[in-house]
Amino acid sequence: MIETSVTNEATVTATVTATEVLLPGKVDPSGLRLVQRELSAPAAGQALVRVESTAVSFAESAMRRGRYFGQPAFPFVPGYDLVGVVEAVGPGVDRALLGRRVAALTKTGGWSSAVVLTAADLVEVPDGIGADEAETLIVNGLTAYQMLHRSAKVQAGQTVLVTGAAGGVGSVLVQLARDTGARVIGTAHPRHHEALRALGVEPVDYRDPDLAARVRELAPDGVDAVFDHLGGASVTLSYRLLNRTGTLVSYSIAAALDDTKPVILDFLPLLAKLAFWNYLPTGRHASFYDIWAGSGKPDSAKRQAFRARMRTDLAQVFALLRDGRLTAKIAARFPLAEVAEAMELAESSGRTTVGKIILVP
Repeated sequence: MIETSVTNEATVTATVTATEVLLPGKVDPSGLRLVQRELSAPAAGQALVRVESTAVSFAESAMRRGRYFGQPAFPFVPGYDLVGVVEAVGPGVDRALLGRRVAALTKTGGWSSAVVLTAADLVEVPDGIGADEAETLIVNGLTAYQMLHRSAKVQAGQTVLVTGAAGGVGSVLVQLARDTGARVIGTAHPRHHEALRALGVEPVDYRDPDLAARVRELAPDGVDAVFDHLGGASVTLSYRLLNRTGTLVSYSIAAALDDTKPVILDFLPLLAKLAFWNYLPTGRHASFYDIWAGSGKPDSAKRQAFRARMRTDLAQVFALLRDGRLTAKIAARFPLAEVAEAMELAESSGRTTVGKIILVP
């Protein structure tokens, strides 16, 4: 329930009761709980956003296992990103935001019917783009765009390998790479191969014991870039598939999702391996992509630069969507109250869907 009153200064919230999904600890999806919480009115520099669309990502699957590096202590509300409409603003915030559809990268807190956020972190969604479409491209679109253009700097005519090409990030990444003019090889379950071919991707079965040989058949001299979400043994294989000047971008450790040791013990060997490869005089380059890198402290110069970069890149992604050069891949849509079912689908080994799983408050 949201009730507001208007003054000459700003819109002040009288009563805001939000429905949220609470992650109480390391639980199965069925252990997620719906709760209600009264929100404070937006303070100076803040805005109240009525959430229209949020989603399930790999991050939430890792967080419920306590496997996401830097996650908050339990209990907390998950939700890495969201799209919604600005219902109220605090002092110092441009009232032109009122009624506007906005996107936000939150890391946590998005699984709610309403949120209070720093207004400077909001990115306006262009007219003509729906909430669910925009939602598929916030964390996934930013990750894919920045890895492709800022990390690997892929050019037309190059060949890239995308692991998990049918996933949330992968399905966006292959489209962006093809739009750039690159040739794309993608690993995925055979059930997704037809859909990937329709996107112009050359699919390879990720379960093939001779995966490296299959990729080398397609790219005998190696590939110009690999985008690896698995970590572990996969990242070593990915590095070996590069050509003489290729770039490896690692961006997750999905293969270690069910490990029981502290997550830092999975990250440190990966980071050490990437650093060692960069030390070698091979001409190749390896890096780990972190969407929050360089975000800095609140209101710092680094945070302002981070916001500007995010706004610029997300605007590019939204423009590609608006122009029909990028398609929002929505795998399924669930009410927020059915978040357990949504997570079970996202984590199912037999999942037959491609793209992002949307939650609608």
